[in-house]
Amino acid sequence: MKLLLAGIVLILIIMWKPMPSGAGDMWRAYSDMREANWKNSDKYFHARGNSDAASRGAGGRWAAEVISNAREWVQERTGHGAEDSAADQKANEHGRNGGDPNDYRLLGLPEKY
Repeated sequence: MKLLLAGIVLILIIMWKPMPSGAGDMWRAYSDMREANWKNSDKYFHARGNSDAASRGAGGRWAAEVISNAREWVQERTGHGAEDSAADQKANEHGRNGGDPNDYRLLGLPEKY
């Protein structure tokens, strides 16, 4: 039992450090999306935020998944279409799984982003 508890604590310690940074990556992508105000570019920012967060390790990946799932859950409950939510989740997973966010980048989106 002590070994199991020690293992759980070790996993939490390893995951904890990148969690806030992963959440910051998600916030930065969201802020950039709002600032860019570029029509139909949200999938790129979803993929980028998830990719940046997941690159920090297990904690960042966990933070990205929780934030993405919560956001899509809220959007579905507030009247946004399930089809758009499914497309957002596809972009989220693409980024979290190491896919290139630029696969979703629209032509003309400023290089700043």
